[in-house]
Amino acid sequence: MLKLIHCIELHSARLTQAGVSFGHGTSNAFDEAAWLVLWRLGLPLDELDEHAERELSDDERAQIAALVEQRIASRKPAAYLTKEAWLQGVPFYVDERAIVPRSFIAELIAEGTFDAWLGEDTRNILDLCTGNGSLAVLAAMAWPDTQVTGADLSPEALAVARINVDRHALQERINLVKSDGLKAVPGPWDLILCNPPYVNAQSMAQLPAEYRAEPELALAGGADGMDFVRQLLTDAPACMSEHAVLVLEIGNEREFFEQAFPGLDVVWLETSAGDDQVLLVTREALLQS
Repeated sequence: MLKLIHCIELHSARLTQAGVSFGHGTSNAFDEAAWLVLWRLGLPLDELDEHAERELSDDERAQIAALVEQRIASRKPAAYLTKEAWLQGVPFYVDERAIVPRSFIAELIAEGTFDAWLGEDTRNILDLCTGNGSLAVLAAMAWPDTQVTGADLSPEALAVARINVDRHALQERINLVKSDGLKAVPGPWDLILCNPPYVNAQSMAQLPAEYRAEPELALAGGADGMDFVRQLLTDAPACMSEHAVLVLEIGNEREFFEQAFPGLDVVWLETSAGDDQVLLVTREALLQS
């Protein structure tokens, strides 16, 4: 009989041998294999230690092997196979209609990193490019006295977001709106969260298959990755309240961001990936740039 921990090790080696790419909830083959094995067995993803010595039946081993082979053959992120992703310990439904949630803004919300810029007047929050709605849900949970709007250009993504809003019983706190940028959501907003399409064209051309399985609309940001961001920063001041702030994720594009907005005074926020992934900018700074 094969123990669960040895099954994970076996399929970790298989994933490594197959050369799959990670980054959609895990960063390495062992964690990815653990996710797939535990999910296939219907076990909580945070209880590996409790079940490590469990012996697997032949049928369970066959089901796990089939799932791992599907991961390898399809090159789809594991989240699309399990229909679930986690951010800050909160589960979210996801499928191919929306990008797999992984924004560093989630950890900043949980850690209260930018709470110092907020206040009693922070009532209306916009999650722009909401995707599957995960940041909107986390914002509503973190700040219970606020109303949150999740906006996205994609009706398909908004359908996924609706599943998550309903799943967490936040229908009365979160409104979902189809909008091209800020056009249909003029505010005024006290806080805007945005994880936009920001991948530059050269990087898009080199993305692994797992990333190409996601909606291109949620990733591609034009030649320098700043197409959406340029329009956003132009339109944002008119949609923000007097003391509002915008929290913006730009991934690995800090160099392109600083080239595009050389005179803009921003605050770079520390995340688990460093201090060049997410920035905060005030309405005042946007007006002065």
